[in-house]
Amino acid sequence: MRKKTVLITGGAGFIGSHMCEKLLNNNYAVICLDNFITSSEENIKALFRYKDFRFELRNVSNHIGIPGKIDYVLHCASLASPEDYLDFPIQTLKVGSLGTHNALGLAKNKKAVFLLFSTSEIYGDPLVHPQKESYWGNVNPVGVRGCYDESKRFAEAITMAYQRVHKLDTKIVRIFNTYGPKMRHNDGRVVPNFILCAISNKPLTVYGKGQQTRSFCYIDDLLEGLLRLMLSKINQPVNLGNPDELTIMQLAKLVLKITRSKSKIVYRQLPVDDPRQRQPDISKAHKLLSWKPAFCLQEGLERTIAWFKG
Repeated sequence: MRKKTVLITGGAGFIGSHMCEKLLNNNYAVICLDNFITSSEENIKALFRYKDFRFELRNVSNHIGIPGKIDYVLHCASLASPEDYLDFPIQTLKVGSLGTHNALGLAKNKKAVFLLFSTSEIYGDPLVHPQKESYWGNVNPVGVRGCYDESKRFAEAITMAYQRVHKLDTKIVRIFNTYGPKMRHNDGRVVPNFILCAISNKPLTVYGKGQQTRSFCYIDDLLEGLLRLMLSKINQPVNLGNPDELTIMQLAKLVLKITRSKSKIVYRQLPVDDPRQRQPDISKAHKLLSWKPAFCLQEGLERTIAWFKG
């Protein structure tokens, strides 16, 4: 009996490479596409031991032609770190627009299920708290973060258009802050930044007064939610994240405590358009997918810190 085949764009990135492994361990054949602009071949090195894993060096902002049967297309390709999309704003816009269009075209051609990896950033600096899927967001389209926020908002819009016009079976996941092993050392996001500084006893940089809030989801929890959504009949956006909200200052102190670091905390000016609060309402995922996070922040950080030390 033929294994079902999943094609995943951006499959060598942090979330993408974990998802490839999750799918392989659940008896799927996986085709991974990536161009390594912000990802790493190291992330997928161990996956070549699976006979059902295939990698192709591709820029999905160009046409995607893949022979053979494909059952699911997962569009994960993205420049998701603020440092990345500030360095590569045009590539960020292209992969969110042209890349999504190409991935949808492939799914339509193969009659495959399509899953868009979207983001909590579509809510911008939210005026509603916590953020439900029904909230339309508060985004500055011409700000420095607009290239990422608006590329994802466009990606959601074209995904819904393909669902309505072409009757494509599409799903949209809005991913809130996720962390874990395989995050890049120079990722620029707060968790790897704090961990790397703490384990080397360098100062931890906190922006503003550190009172902006985030909610951090461990990668294993996210993967379980992604797989459940992929196999579901849900065709509307779904939030996946951990609803336990804390301030950036609280996160800094927790990392220092776990690592027993002697690092000091230093303060810098708050970046432009930095969201003041971020917390997912996951009642939809809990009700329709029977999903909720299993890992508390301390346990997830301990695992992540161990990986960074290794």
